[in-house]
Amino acid sequence: MADIDLYGAFVPALLVWALLAFLVSLVVRRLIGALGLYRLVWHRPLFDLCLYLVCLGGVVSLAGRLT
Repeated sequence: MADIDLYGAFVPALLVWALLAFLVSLVVRRLIGALGLYRLVWHRPLFDLCLYLVCLGGVVSLAGRLT
């Protein structure tokens, strides 16, 4: 894993990817809520966690392809 240099402080790349995945999952959750698809979900917090993990996997996969 690589580290990212932010003004002299080295930050793990996974932390940056996790924050980006959180922002992506926020947008997707708002879209799901606006469309009313949460009524099909049995356990919303568990669904949100799984959605975040899927977004994190996608961000890490895209980051791996770009480097």
